[in-house]
Amino acid sequence: MKKILAFAGSNSKESINKELVIYASSLVHNTETTVLDLNDFELPLYGIDLEKEHGIPDNAHKFLEEIKKSDGIILSLAEHNGVYSTVFKNIFDWMSRIDGKLWSNKPMLLMATSPGERGGATVLEIANGRFPYMGGNIVANFSLPFFGDNFSNEGITDKDLAQQLEEAVTKFKNAL
Repeated sequence: MKKILAFAGSNSKESINKELVIYASSLVHNTETTVLDLNDFELPLYGIDLEKEHGIPDNAHKFLEEIKKSDGIILSLAEHNGVYSTVFKNIFDWMSRIDGKLWSNKPMLLMATSPGERGGATVLEIANGRFPYMGGNIVANFSLPFFGDNFSNEGITDKDLAQQLEEAVTKFKNAL
């Protein structure tokens, strides 16, 4: 059975990106899914001096190991001021010091959502441009605008957006 790793690039306890990633991962049937929370991998703010003095923290190694033992990754990025959230950028930076190709060429469904009309489109553009240089194999993308209007406990309420996510999930499943 294929193993899927799912997580949100957020440390908010009420993360809408975590809600989206959990929902999207539930659409990938016949897989074993592990949902990670960045709050469980607390790390000091990356700095070269800190790394030289103390080495790379265990939590960076543990998170990278989760990536390496998976067959695919579903990631929904939070967008803060048009870029990655600080917590995601920090774990990304630490892991890149262990392995510059940290995504290990695993198939990725890359997503974002926000309360606004762009649905995290800017952070998706950044990730789509950067991740391939870091071993990212992005096979599908999905952006959910106006999270509060388009998502409920049952999932995505807008039929066109629900269809777009289904198509992205199908591309992801086919790449596993």
